Amino acid sequence: MNFKEIERKWQERWKDSRIFEPEIDEREKFFITVPYPYMSGSLHIGHGRTFTIGDIIARWKRLKGYNVLFPMAFHVTGTPVLAIADSIKKGDKNVIELYRDYVRIYEDEEKVEEVMREFVKPEKIAEYFAEKTIHDFIGMGYSIDWRRKFNTAEPIYNKFVEWQFKKLYEKGVIKKGRYPIMYSPKDGNPVGEDDIKDGDTNRVSIIEFTTIKFRMGDEYLVAATLRPETIFGVTNLWINPNGDYCRVRVGDEIWIISEKAYEKLKYQKKNTEKIESFKSCSLIGKYVEEPVNGRRIPILPAEFVDDDNATGVVYSVPAHAPYDYQALIDLKKSKEYEKYGIKKEEVEKIKPIKIIDIEGYNIPAEDICKRMKIREQNDDRLEEATQIIYREEFYNGIMNEKCGKFAGIKISEIKDEVKDWLKTKNCGDIFYETSRKAVTRNGDKVIVAVLEEQWFIDYSPEWWKELGHKATNNMLFYPEKYRDMMHGIIDWLDKRPCARKRGLGTKFPWDKKWIIESLSDSTIYMAFYTIAHIIRENNIAEEKLKEELFDYVFLGKGNMDEISKITGIDKEIVERMRKEFIYWYPNDLRHTAPAHLSNHLAFFIMHHTAIFPEKYWPRGISLNGLMIREGAKISKSKGNVIPLAKISERYGVDLFRLYCAINADLDSVMDWKESEISSLKRRFERFIEIARDSINEENTNDLNHMDKWLLSKFYSRLKESIDMMDNFKIRDSTLNMLFHFMNDIKYYEKRENGEKRRKIIKMLLEDWLIFLSPVIPHICEELWHELGHDDFISMQRISQIKEDFIDKKIEDEEDYLKNLISDINEIVEVAKLKVKIIYIYPAEDWKWEIFKAIKDASPKYAIRDAMKIRKDKNTVDLVKRILKEKIKYREIDEKNVLLREKKYIEKELNARVEINPNYDPKNKRKFALPLKPAIYIE
Repeated sequence: MNFKEIERKWQERWKDSRIFEPEIDEREKFFITVPYPYMSGSLHIGHGRTFTIGDIIARWKRLKGYNVLFPMAFHVTGTPVLAIADSIKKGDKNVIELYRDYVRIYEDEEKVEEVMREFVKPEKIAEYFAEKTIHDFIGMGYSIDWRRKFNTAEPIYNKFVEWQFKKLYEKGVIKKGRYPIMYSPKDGNPVGEDDIKDGDTNRVSIIEFTTIKFRMGDEYLVAATLRPETIFGVTNLWINPNGDYCRVRVGDEIWIISEKAYEKLKYQKKNTEKIESFKSCSLIGKYVEEPVNGRRIPILPAEFVDDDNATGVVYSVPAHAPYDYQALIDLKKSKEYEKYGIKKEEVEKIKPIKIIDIEGYNIPAEDICKRMKIREQNDDRLEEATQIIYREEFYNGIMNEKCGKFAGIKISEIKDEVKDWLKTKNCGDIFYETSRKAVTRNGDKVIVAVLEEQWFIDYSPEWWKELGHKATNNMLFYPEKYRDMMHGIIDWLDKRPCARKRGLGTKFPWDKKWIIESLSDSTIYMAFYTIAHIIRENNIAEEKLKEELFDYVFLGKGNMDEISKITGIDKEIVERMRKEFIYWYPNDLRHTAPAHLSNHLAFFIMHHTAIFPEKYWPRGISLNGLMIREGAKISKSKGNVIPLAKISERYGVDLFRLYCAINADLDSVMDWKESEISSLKRRFERFIEIARDSINEENTNDLNHMDKWLLSKFYSRLKESIDMMDNFKIRDSTLNMLFHFMNDIKYYEKRENGEKRRKIIKMLLEDWLIFLSPVIPHICEELWHELGHDDFISMQRISQIKEDFIDKKIEDEEDYLKNLISDINEIVEVAKLKVKIIYIYPAEDWKWEIFKAIKDASPKYAIRDAMKIRKDKNTVDLVKRILKEKIKYREIDEKNVLLREKKYIEKELNARVEINPNYDPKNKRKFALPLKPAIYIE
């Protein structure tokens, strides 16, 4: 079969027939969305997993009889496409070659340069890749309603985002003030996750350090720490001996910090001015006064100090910080201090000062380093040692008498008390840092800046958090573990910048020099899908999309006549918008990846609860893990990217979709392996062969035992698999209905020599294809029409289970035979026997009577129930053995099955078999249990 031709044929027919463009009807609706992709390049198989799973769910819900809406739009706001256009405009060779490669995916070489000339405009980049993504998604067989598409820089969408922000402003959560944000000094612009390289998968947050000022004459050497409560145990300062440092005027004080720290500090504090730069070695060997008791402590060299982290100065607490302890030991051994003119006795007299008591430790940092046999400061295990000590101290540590007014307080209860105390003494301050070193998508450094008049969304109000928790409790989460994570995220949410000075997007309603940030404009856009196609069909200009219109459509405020007069939009159109929203909303399922939990999904929940009535809050979130390739993250730098556009020609779309369905549970990372694809292709083609072989067969009513067994297995599996799919067990259900059932067919052929297989498959083929069509829609559509249908399998209903075909007794009999043959083969193999005759002794009738009597009894009452049938020690022993073996009761005639299938058993075991003979030289019969016959082999 030419899979590529088959894919194109059905994609064209679906498109021409507009079967995925749903209208309001009497059916129950199902509205599924997957986050729109960011249009800064072509999408690859890693993206494809999430969109494919979303489409499988959409198609499954159609089979279940729902009226399904699955729309898609494109994200273009923010700075990424702007940065790309700027780089191309500047002639950045790396970026230009990267984008040439992207364009080559779609264009002949002579067209590449023509396209690239347009890429100096960010909107052209977004438009180009949006157009190609539509083509890619159609090529993947996604059942999307493309009438409703839009991009986030369109004026009609901008009006919707303005409305959203006005609603939030009315709630009092849009504020302006002094606030720390992630910031690009190069762009002069706040940045969010979408603007940071790998920000979507490797989150960057803002860390608040406490700066502590150590007096040195009329100046301060300023150290930074995340644990200000340890200041009572400071013994020295560490400074990088190869760093560049500077004196900085901060208000009325002179601070000494690293040059890189100053480049951040000037964005965090007013009245900051660099006085002079110098090499750090000039500080080493000098003394400072620690701020608590005024003790003189030395400044010592340490190359582990990162001069690009916080202030570039670290204070040392060797009793409680394993890094500090080991660095001090190493310094004493190496005598590195001598080249700075520091005397040996000055270093040797430095001893750890214990300030936190923990049971089981004397000097905690020293004890853990010795216990783990750490011998140098470059040992990777120091991080583990640090975490162990910090955890022990946090949960079990108590500050001792050296801590003054804080003595006797548990570390877990300290919170900000020491930090606040240091501030009141004018010894402490704040320095903001990013949680990891980060750059923008353009490669420029990201720092933390404190902006004086920054617009932000304040998620801290208790009323809002209560609504967020309520929505989270009432929603479906799959996997379920993410519900608790979402509760934690909502608790953690605080203030978040929502506007920037640069980028594409919606202008801030109250201050047009600001642009609404790219995640803040992407929280309730699912509502816009319900009316976007109506706006387009009627060519409604953005100036008509007034606040009153959205209030009416989404909130039911006002009346249709007034809205029509205010906007100039016909009443019928206004009313149609309202009806579309009421019918389709809320969003029944949001399917995405876990990386979106802490930002987009949290905002998605919170903004809905703030703006919409409860009946329109989201109903569900499902998530799938990432896809990697051959054990490595998929990235351009690793050369392991497979574009979605190449799936059809390299593998076939249905094969890709099948791999996405069965390779891993939704909760797991999926590893794309070429060797597994080859194996899967063979099995996939075998399925097609089995199906096509049966198409021209006639149904039959002449069914023998094995015919009935195969039909029963199919409908039993179908019943199980429908339940699995309903509960997002896509992998289990697909394996069950495809490959597990193909194994059933193989077993049937072995039992029946394959003579009637085609006729039996023909009897169930339609139901088989319908079930599999959400996963492999193109080939199922092809086979459906080969069966003589002229409608679409994509629009069928999942079949009612043909209960008459399900015969558990027949299935149990075959399971019994398979287990028996397997057990005997295992005995022969383990004992290395040369078999002449096999004697099989089924359980006596009285044992079956006991077995039946206790089949529904709990283990606690099984013996009691059995003794009502037969009172003797053998009964007690039998029940104990049945319980120990965990034998599940099945209603079969064991002796009759063995006699009926004697020839088959002999064939499989390649030996003569005797069933229940009088001959029993080893007295094996007494060991027989129901469903576990005794066996003797000569």
